[in-house]
Amino acid sequence: MAHEAAGGQGGTERSERVGERGVVSSRRCSVLISGVSVAGPALAYWLGRYGFRTTVVEVAPALRGGGFAVDFRGAAHLQVLERMGVLEDIKSHGTGGGAPLSFIDAQGRQLASMPAELAGGEVEILRSQLSRILYEHSLTPPPGAAPGGAPEYVFGDSLSGLTQTADGVQVTFERGAPRTFDLVIGADGQHSTVRRLAFGPEEDFVSHLGYYVAAWDLPEDAGDLGARQVGYGEPGRLATVGRVPRRDREPGYTGESFCVFAAEELSYDRRDLRSQKAAVAAAFEGAGWRTPEVTGSLGGARDLYFDSISRVDVPTWSTGRTALLGDAAHGATVGGMGTGSAVVGAYVLAGELALADGDHATAFARYERKLRPYVTRCQEGGRGAGEFLAPPTQEAMDARNALLNDPSALAAMLGEGQALSAAIELADYPSLVEAAAAAPPGPWVGGGYGRREERVERQAREAREGQGGTAPAAGGAK
Repeated sequence: MAHEAAGGQGGTERSERVGERGVVSSRRCSVLISGVSVAGPALAYWLGRYGFRTTVVEVAPALRGGGFAVDFRGAAHLQVLERMGVLEDIKSHGTGGGAPLSFIDAQGRQLASMPAELAGGEVEILRSQLSRILYEHSLTPPPGAAPGGAPEYVFGDSLSGLTQTADGVQVTFERGAPRTFDLVIGADGQHSTVRRLAFGPEEDFVSHLGYYVAAWDLPEDAGDLGARQVGYGEPGRLATVGRVPRRDREPGYTGESFCVFAAEELSYDRRDLRSQKAAVAAAFEGAGWRTPEVTGSLGGARDLYFDSISRVDVPTWSTGRTALLGDAAHGATVGGMGTGSAVVGAYVLAGELALADGDHATAFARYERKLRPYVTRCQEGGRGAGEFLAPPTQEAMDARNALLNDPSALAAMLGEGQALSAAIELADYPSLVEAAAAAPPGPWVGGGYGRREERVERQAREAREGQGGTAPAAGGAK
């Protein structure tokens, strides 16, 4: 196991936090996060900023490479990234939006074109790059953050058991020694281990939507296969290739492939790369154009992202001292704005935990109440992603191409996505938490959280008015 950035050994303590407004008492909970993709390190950043002692465990031996591009779109996504201080870094490492994807026939002739902004949002970046940026950012808390807030990262391990008690969660690991934490957060994706251990088997919460996706970097000997940004489709399957301009200087980079195919649920080992490659190759057997070259390139691929297009629906996102975040709670593999929703969710969850001052039950309830309507609407966008990319019939393919060739229809689709991604008002949690830290202790306990929040929001509003500011109320979008 690889350990980085010293963290706590569990338990709860009282400590003094030093900020710009002086010394205040702060209750520091120990939190275990499972998953180091997007939601996990984003939550670790915010919890560290607020003074929580955080440990993040990841089954992979290191940060994962490969994967396909993910995107952010709309005011809510960009607002959270800006408040984290990572927006410019993400832009500088983004794909640059790329070129439109041309849907072609077996002779390579264009049938339709999908604009880059439809697939890539306002900011697009490879998932592996995003994960690295969030991970590195979480290790460097901003000025004024509570001391000791940098998380501990544990790679090459996974949870094997959870036992909740009145005072904490006793956790056993596949490799490491047992430990106890105040809270456990499952940010470990669609196939969440935390969800399985604390909530029940995967089949109770994950619905297969009839498609699979695969993405990998083309090997060095792929020649000109990725020279054009094209997608060749047949009923129920689509193979695309292309290059990200900003990666052209990477040694050995020749392009990448993204494939979608229809299939009933497959039985395979998610940790066995060979069986996953075999499943992709079998799905495209007999396909035309240069598809045999595409699937043939799998042999030299070092990494592969492979998963079903599924939807995750968990009736309640928390149980006792354990809660779910991101795809573990509300996943939609493709088209459901899952990456942006995960970052927004991490922001809301951390903010509510910080304001609750140890009342995790209240924080979990408020987090879910504020986020669930938003992510549920976003999930609906992913329900038809597989059928849009790889329509099941030739007639459906022709209809999809006609839609893409209609400028007014494209404009409507882009507008709908923008409106959907922005359909949430975000509290200014950093300011609220700072105001709460500066506020004198009140007579509230447990159920008094609402009175405390009201007092803090009033103080924050009065402080802004005293400085001549015209910022919106803390509960609204900034």
